[in-house]
Amino acid sequence: MSEWWTYRPEDFLLFSPRVYWRMFELHNAALWPLQVLALAAGLIVLLLVARWPRSSARWLALLLAALWIFVGWSFLWNRYVEINWAAIYVVPAFAVEGVLFLICGPLLNSLAFDRRGLAGGIGYFMLALAIAFPLLAPLQGRGWTSSEVFGIAPDPTAVATLGLLLLARGRPLPWLLPVPVLWCLLSGTTLWTMGEPQAWVLYSALALTAFVLTWNAVLRLSASPGWSPRP
Repeated sequence: MSEWWTYRPEDFLLFSPRVYWRMFELHNAALWPLQVLALAAGLIVLLLVARWPRSSARWLALLLAALWIFVGWSFLWNRYVEINWAAIYVVPAFAVEGVLFLICGPLLNSLAFDRRGLAGGIGYFMLALAIAFPLLAPLQGRGWTSSEVFGIAPDPTAVATLGLLLLARGRPLPWLLPVPVLWCLLSGTTLWTMGEPQAWVLYSALALTAFVLTWNAVLRLSASPGWSPRP
């Protein structure tokens, strides 16, 4: 038996890249033409955040709640578990994220997607990136049938959620961030292990999120009474 330190990360993969992307092809074929509606929903989200960030907050939270629950059920439970048994442990996290958005938005109305400045600009960029996610398939030499669409696949849904949360204000933010952050980390690690350059899109989303959160913390600290930098 080989020593444990001789194993490489890819030795622990339960599927090949071909099987992984074939899963998206089957998923897209089963849901077509829902992808068209999902892309339209993504553009509507971008419009609502840009034009009516406060009055549309409940509807945006309700949409995110529905999408997280739907993606967790339709993709993770019905597709991903078939090739990766560990995905079954992630399904409850997607459901929890959906319930949290439902509570924080329509029920408590405790979110406002009106942050501007540097944080808002990065949030808009990440939201636009999530909507443009289907372009990554042909850019990496795959067919359009394996594209990942916001609201249909987990990666663009998580990136769009992080972008919206960077635009948001409200006490529930610390509760809403962990699930999309952890999913981007898990999925990015899987893609990196398969040698897929798309992993860097998720890692970049995580890096931008960490930068904005750090930047906001510094701004709050500098604005607090009695604070002054040490000489």
